Amino acid sequence: MPDHLRKHELYLIRRAKARAGDQSLSGQAVGWLRVQPEVQYARIESAAVAYHVVGEGPLDLVFLPEWVNNLEMQWQDPRLARFPTRLASFSRVVMLNMRGIGLSDPLPHDDSPTIEHWMDDITAVLDVLGSTRAALLGTGIGGSLALVFAATYPERVAALVLVNATARSSAAPDYPFGIDAAWREHTQEQMARSWGRTPILELLAPEMAGDARFREWYSRFERYGASPGMALEVLRMIHDLDVRHVLPAIQCPVLVVHRSGDPMVQVEHGRYLGEHLPGARYVELPGEGHAYWSGDQDRIIDEIQEFLTGAPAVAATDRVLATILFTDIVGSTDLAARLGDVRWAELLDEHRVLVRRELDRFRGREVDTVGDGFVATFDGPARAIRCAAAIRDALRPMGLQIRAALHTGEIELRAEGIAGIAVHIGARVEAQAEPGEILVSRTVVDLVAGSGIGFVERGSHQLKGVPGRWKLFGVDLPRLETTA
Repeated sequence: MPDHLRKHELYLIRRAKARAGDQSLSGQAVGWLRVQPEVQYARIESAAVAYHVVGEGPLDLVFLPEWVNNLEMQWQDPRLARFPTRLASFSRVVMLNMRGIGLSDPLPHDDSPTIEHWMDDITAVLDVLGSTRAALLGTGIGGSLALVFAATYPERVAALVLVNATARSSAAPDYPFGIDAAWREHTQEQMARSWGRTPILELLAPEMAGDARFREWYSRFERYGASPGMALEVLRMIHDLDVRHVLPAIQCPVLVVHRSGDPMVQVEHGRYLGEHLPGARYVELPGEGHAYWSGDQDRIIDEIQEFLTGAPAVAATDRVLATILFTDIVGSTDLAARLGDVRWAELLDEHRVLVRRELDRFRGREVDTVGDGFVATFDGPARAIRCAAAIRDALRPMGLQIRAALHTGEIELRAEGIAGIAVHIGARVEAQAEPGEILVSRTVVDLVAGSGIGFVERGSHQLKGVPGRWKLFGVDLPRLETTA
C-alpha cells in the first residue's frame, strides 16, 4: 500500500480511538466504525433509495458491489469497510442499496428486480447529489449493471471498473465457461433452502469459511441485505441475464480486474470481458476469493486508483445504447379508403395523441412519425415493451390495430433523428410482426431478465440486409401488465 494511504488509514484509526475513548476494541475496528457515513434517501416514483457518501475526492465514484448488501451493517466488519474507505482516499464514493435490497424500500409485491429498475436507482441518487459525471465500479452482478448503465448513459460515465464480473453467468454454446442448467437449478434450490445461513461463504471468501464468528455475522448480513424471496428472484435474474451485446457500445476507459482462482465467477469470464470491451485494460491477479472484501484487497485497489486517477478525459459522444420501438397501423390503406380522407385524418390525429401520451408515461422519446407509424427510443427495454402494449390497448377501442417491434442496440444520435445498424434491425423485425403482435429481438429478451415479461419463440429469421439469422420472440401479451 502507498505510504500516503497507510498514513491516512492510521490517522482515521487514531482519531476514532481518541473520540471513542474505548481501548477494548482493536484500533482497526474502531477506525472503521467511526468513519461510517450517514445514510440518506433519494426518491424515485413512490419509493425511497438508500445511499451514502464517503470521502471528498475530486472524482465521483459509484461503487456497485454484489447485490447482497446493507449500507449500515457493512461498516460493522473491517473487511467490508476497508474497501470503500480506501477508495474514499482518492474519490467521493457513492454507495446505494437498490430497491428491494438492504435499507431501500421494497419493490411492489408483484414486481421482480431488473437491471432497468436498478439503473433508475443509480440515476435518482446521482441526480440528488448533483453528480453529472461519475466513474462506476462494479463487482459481480454490479459489474453487469455498470456495463448496461455505461452504455445507456455514456455522457454520465467517466470510466468503468469491473472486478470479478461477468457478461453472462449461464453457459451457452458460444459461452461454455458459464454454469450449466443442473448447477443453476442446484444453486437456486440451495438459495431457497439455506438463505441467511451463508451457504456460499466458501466461494465468496475461502479464508473465512472456518471462522465461526464471521460466518454468524455474515449470515445476519445476508438476512439484513435481502429477504429469501428477493434473494431467489435476484438469483434467477442473474442466471437469465446476458449483456454481451452491450460490450461493443462501451465508450469510456475500462479496467477489468479478475482473480485467477475465483471459484464463483471463473477467470474465463474476466478474460472474455477484457477481450470484448473496446480498449479495455485487463489485469489478472492471484487469489481465490470472489468477494471484493476477501483476500488481498490492496492489490485490487492499487490497480483501481492508478487507473482512475490517471485516466484521460473522455470526449463527448453521440452514440448510446437504446431500445427502439417501431409501430404502424394494420390495414391503414383499406381503412383510409373506407372512412374517407376527413375521418381518416381525424383518426390519425387521435392516434398520435394517444401514442404520445403513452410515450410520455413510459419515458419514451419520439424520434419520427412516418404516415401512420411511430419510431421512439427508450433507455430501458422493459419500459419499451410495456409502452407498446399500452399503445395497443389504448388504440383498440378506436377500432385500430397495430403491429410493433423492438430491438436494443447502439444508435447514433443525429440532429435529424437516429442512425445505425440497430435502427435497420428494428425496422426489419417490425416487417416480421403479425397484426396485434409485439415482436422483439433476442437482445431485448436477454436484457429484461427478471422483469416477469413472458415471451413466445417465433423462430429464426433472415432479416433483409442484415447478416446472419435472428431469433425473434413475441411478447406474451396476456401475462403483461402495462403500468409504468
